[in-house]
Amino acid sequence: MTDRRFLTRRAFLIGGATAVAGAGAAAWWAADRFLIPHVEVADVSEAEEAAGTTATDAIATIDEGEQSATSAAAAVSIDTVTTGSGSDTVTYFVASVTLDDPTALRTAFANDQFGENVTQLVSEMAEANGAVFAVNGDYYGFRDTGIQVRNGVAYRDAGAREGLALYRDGHAEIYDETATTAQALVDAGVWTTLSFGPALVKDGAAVDGVDEVEVDTNVGNHSIQGQQPRTAIGVVDATHVVFVVVDGREEGYSRGVTLPELADIMVGLGAQTAYNLDGGGSSEMWFDGAVVNRPSNGGERATSDILYIGGAS
Repeated sequence: MTDRRFLTRRAFLIGGATAVAGAGAAAWWAADRFLIPHVEVADVSEAEEAAGTTATDAIATIDEGEQSATSAAAAVSIDTVTTGSGSDTVTYFVASVTLDDPTALRTAFANDQFGENVTQLVSEMAEANGAVFAVNGDYYGFRDTGIQVRNGVAYRDAGAREGLALYRDGHAEIYDETATTAQALVDAGVWTTLSFGPALVKDGAAVDGVDEVEVDTNVGNHSIQGQQPRTAIGVVDATHVVFVVVDGREEGYSRGVTLPELADIMVGLGAQTAYNLDGGGSSEMWFDGAVVNRPSNGGERATSDILYIGGAS
């Protein structure tokens, strides 16, 4: 006679072992997806040197009385703006950058490496690259999609969304990543691409429907809607770029802004083209050795890349 209790218990033990194995596999997947670095280019500086796109030395003069700096190729000035009151207070920082040479606006990767889950503090990347000014980038390393051209070098060719292309001649274009390739963009004169979004401003006007866009909806990503800390780049003309970092999640100081509100800020600054970058705890502006804003994490958050203006090398 078969002992049914034995069969029941054995089935339970097998099921439990399967559950434990499944949990372990899920934990490994999550660690591999979000934590373990996957380096694709181990020495970005060497890749840029081979391509002839390395930075030239630009000694910056810092105005200690104002948040401003000038160099041989660029000038940076930073203003703080506060609107509203009480729980409706919004505080943001505007960096106005004048470029003699559009390629003086450069990007840098965490640890001078390209790949997924390679991260470093904005301040560390800025200091490692002799920057005088920097903001967080698009956190490309959180995902394996999106075209990535940086400082004239093609690093990733996996079109997935609406991107921003900054050209060597200073003009900017919002483009469909899925309709081109990284190398085609380089050949057309693109200096840097950014892959996050959405586009905020086109032809000087705020883009409709930005409050309905979800950039990434895969596991591990969060909605970018609502009132959030934000980082955005805007191109006024070939020699004038503006960066905005909005603080948030701190009542009485800054609630953050919605994407339509951010678009309106960029239009007000004269941006003809503007694009949303990574936000939330990543939003950071750094100048002359110090963090300018108040990141919502209570301090700097490690990220994968920055946009910067070189200072003293």
